[in-house]
Amino acid sequence: MNLKIRLTILNFIEFAVWGAYLTSMGTYLADVGLGSHIGWFYSVQGIVSIFMPALMGILADRWMEGQRVLSLCHTLAGAFMIAASWYGYQAGDAVQFSTLFSLYSLSVAFFMPTIALSYSVAYSALEKAGFDTVKAFPPIRVWGTVGFIVTMWIVDLCGLQKTPGQWMVSGCLSLVMAAYSLTMPRMPITKDESKQKTLFEALGLNAFKLFLNPRMATFMVFAMLLGFCLQISNGYANPFITSFGSIPEYQSTFGVQHANILISLSQMSETLCILLIPFFLSRFGIKRVVLIALLGWVLRFAFFGLGNPGSGVWLFLLSMIVYGVAFDFFNISGSLFVNQVTDDSIRSSA
Repeated sequence: MNLKIRLTILNFIEFAVWGAYLTSMGTYLADVGLGSHIGWFYSVQGIVSIFMPALMGILADRWMEGQRVLSLCHTLAGAFMIAASWYGYQAGDAVQFSTLFSLYSLSVAFFMPTIALSYSVAYSALEKAGFDTVKAFPPIRVWGTVGFIVTMWIVDLCGLQKTPGQWMVSGCLSLVMAAYSLTMPRMPITKDESKQKTLFEALGLNAFKLFLNPRMATFMVFAMLLGFCLQISNGYANPFITSFGSIPEYQSTFGVQHANILISLSQMSETLCILLIPFFLSRFGIKRVVLIALLGWVLRFAFFGLGNPGSGVWLFLLSMIVYGVAFDFFNISGSLFVNQVTDDSIRSSA
């Protein structure tokens, strides 16, 4: 099979695993009485991302081929996610936060490193085949977003938004990904000790010196604040829209019945808005593009607050469209800003 097609499938499954629950998990948690704990389920993704990708990266660099580490991580992530789903079904409404959260957290701890690992496997394979990764990888990566959207729709249309079945879908896809990863081209282990990072460097801790730069410190503060916005959007958009079902006039509306499909317009907008970035950067520059992104987040939540699934559904639609600008414009322009103000030794950590 053509290498690019193989890597396209890899990216599709990788993000399909995430899309199965990321935007709908909050609705299930609220439905079983864990609405006050939704924040914990989303914050743990950030917590484990501080150290797990680095630790798995060290494993892939020094002792085990990257595609095998990717397979191992997905095997464990899938097993724990299936266990969380099974427990959710067995416990029903009597589900205990401590047990469910522990199983979910273990799954996420092994899933989060797979994003960077899947990129590394793809880059290595493309480079070995003689491709320019800058040109060849973006079209492949787009299919990751497509995979994310597809599982959002599957979970929605199968009626799994309020059930732990969404985790079962995710866990099963993780196991499929674990098997498929082993078919990828071998990723060489780094043998040159002089080029290997220390644990301190691998964890990215040396990047904290960037806070001594006032411009970088200001940027990082805004980046953290927008990170809050992103997680609030991921965690509470679906429960918010679904909650309108308690109002008789909105019970049968499309938005209430198919909140995940409605929210998936955000990911579609994200894919399309990437195409606008080169024009806006050349026309307005990085600073103004960042300001546009900040305004985008303001409008994202304003339209949500003013809309409803009935006559105000057009405001929800605008909120989904604006999400693409809010997310892409800051992420891409932000990465370019970091690229400008950091040196090669800490650029990845930053």
